[in-house]
Amino acid sequence: MANESRPCPCDIGDRFDYGGRGQEVQVGHIKAYVCKPPASTDKAVIVIHDIFGWQLPNTRYIADMLTTNGYIAICPDFFVGQEAWKPSNDWASFDDWLKTREAGKIDKEVDVVLKYLKDQCGVKKIGVIGFCWGGAAVQHLMLKNPHLKTGVSLYGVISHFEDKHSLLHPTFFIFGEKDDIIPLEQVTLLEQKLKQNCKVDFEVKIYPGQTHGFVHRKREDINPQDKPYIEEGRRDMINWLNKYL
Repeated sequence: MANESRPCPCDIGDRFDYGGRGQEVQVGHIKAYVCKPPASTDKAVIVIHDIFGWQLPNTRYIADMLTTNGYIAICPDFFVGQEAWKPSNDWASFDDWLKTREAGKIDKEVDVVLKYLKDQCGVKKIGVIGFCWGGAAVQHLMLKNPHLKTGVSLYGVISHFEDKHSLLHPTFFIFGEKDDIIPLEQVTLLEQKLKQNCKVDFEVKIYPGQTHGFVHRKREDINPQDKPYIEEGRRDMINWLNKYL
């Protein structure tokens, strides 16, 4: 990834002081955070967390934001009970930690979540968004899962799936210009390969001056210089989902 000494310099950023408006439920063999809008809907979005796990308040904040836009939002524990990464952990151990949490091995969990959404929530149209580790997972799902309608990958680690570009569903890719983990040349190459191989609608967008995690790990009230890009990224994400769901 970025360098050998620190393979994923993932700064947790601004940890939101946010409790969430949804509830934790058991979905098959995993736990999940679920939030529903006041009006009934047949549209849902699966939210795939980053390395800091499904209970990170920032991720629940985004899930609840989806709810205010009319979607059922569900953020499952894709680490299946294993511990999320902690900012205090030794980065030298990151590669070993990651080996038991592969973004391309979440299909069993996704199937359980899809069944729950259809059977328990009456959902007919389902999209997916994901951050960092979860962004890579979105790309994996867009390459192979026929039951999802669309996806938004936010600073998904490209190196996980850099040789696969035949997406099944419209996919939006969000990147920061100054992301230490995902160099711009990787983003440029991704876009070139998608143009050559992809038969469905896609967009790759780079946000000026932004670092890794800017859409969900920075607070606009304490990062005023980043505020327009944080808000733009969130707005673009919602607009993409609205278009294809």
